Amino acid sequence: MKKMIDEFKTFIMRGNVIDMAVGVIIGGAFSGIVNSLVNDIVMPVISLITGKINFTNLMIPLNGETYKTLEEATTAGAPVIAYGNFIQLVVQFLLTAFVIFIVIKGINKLHKPAPAPEPTTKKCPYCMSEIHKDAVKCPHCASDLTAV
Repeated sequence: MKKMIDEFKTFIMRGNVIDMAVGVIIGGAFSGIVNSLVNDIVMPVISLITGKINFTNLMIPLNGETYKTLEEATTAGAPVIAYGNFIQLVVQFLLTAFVIFIVIKGINKLHKPAPAPEPTTKKCPYCMSEIHKDAVKCPHCASDLTAV
């Protein structure tokens, strides 16, 4: 039993497990922000553009009756294919994915890579040995590099 506890301690204290746990927690908090952005800001604009279409009430009642809303059909106990709800969730997923793409793209722009260091060496054009970039004579083949 002691060995199993020690193995568990070793597993739990590995850096990648802790990093993953932090990622899940931050991801959960971030999902709330993204969901709010999509539901409270983007979806109302799309609703305005599409003439306030409410996809959630698009359905096909399977009992042949007519219902104004999905809630009305559900209350009546009617079997329905609620394809509008599916459309709403697909649109919400695509918008969420797009918003995350834009946010990650912005974050990546903030993380500019460090400029590459200036090279300190060059190759001798005669013997192809690596030499200091300011050398005027190759220490390997004694070639004059001032004419190059």
